[in-house]
This record gives sequence, C-alpha cells and structure tokens, in this order.
Amino acid sequence: MSPRSEAVSSAILRLTAASGPGRSIAPEEAARAAADALGVEWHGLLQEVRNTAVALAREGRVVILRKGKPADPDNFKGVYRLGAPNEG
Repeated sequence: MSPRSEAVSSAILRLTAASGPGRSIAPEEAARAAADALGVEWHGLLQEVRNTAVALAREGRVVILRKGKPADPDNFKGVYRLGAPNEG
C-alpha cells in the first residue's frame, strides 16, 4: 500500500470510529485529514477517498451511506457519507 493510500485509509477509519455510533463523516473530512498528513491539496484526494471507501466497505470496515441508509459499495452514485459498521 502506498503512503498516500495508507493515509487515506487511516483517515477514513480513524474519523468514522471517532464519529460514534449512528454518526457519519463526509468524504471531504477524510480527504482533508489525509491531505494534512501528506502535505498535499485535499481536492486531489477525493477520488482516492471514494475508491478506498469502496474497498473498506467491501471488507466490512466502513459503511457507505446514501440518504442515511447503507448503500451497495459496488453500485452507488452521488453524495455519500461514511460511517462505522454497526456492531452486534
């Protein structure tokens, strides 16, 4: 995994865990956190955040949300948010 991919993945996992149960984060939050760690511009990380979120959702490590409901990581469009998977 490249340092860029690792920074994005770490940011997503850290922020979704910190958001708490029933809460979510915007992809832009993960991009900004990763950009700060890498010293790059955050807009350039948005596609990587999306790709990483899809991979993490397939592994069951995050949930992609559309309109507050879980979305299929292989088939979603538009605005989305990220949350920690429900435990239990």
